[in-house]
Amino acid sequence: MRGITVKLTKKTQTGTDPFGQPIYSTIEEDVSDVLVGEPSTDDITNAITMYGKKVAYTLAIPKGDTHVWEDTTVTLPAPFEGTYHTIGYPTAGIEANIPLRWNKKVHLERIESESETEQQGNQGSS
Repeated sequence: MRGITVKLTKKTQTGTDPFGQPIYSTIEEDVSDVLVGEPSTDDITNAITMYGKKVAYTLAIPKGDTHVWEDTTVTLPAPFEGTYHTIGYPTAGIEANIPLRWNKKVHLERIESESETEQQGNQGSS
């Protein structure tokens, strides 16, 4: 079993604006050997109940990964192609007790691009 490389967009606060609101810069980092899978029915139901968001995919993160996966944007390559946002907090198992190379689960919701939103609007007005 082999994972794919995903792009993780990391937000860092670089200051505040005149109104005291935070200003962020973003850095994209590649994370390799990530598995992408379908969420379970329980995962979908729990995310809707707890966060009001629909899980599109579940990521399995390799052991030893130190990236921050909360409130983060993830870009997936084809065939999953798209931009997604993490939902909630990753769930992790004890590395020594998990037999494979992955020990964390992260749930993703799809972020619709402006062009997708426009296309949906045009389909509804036809």
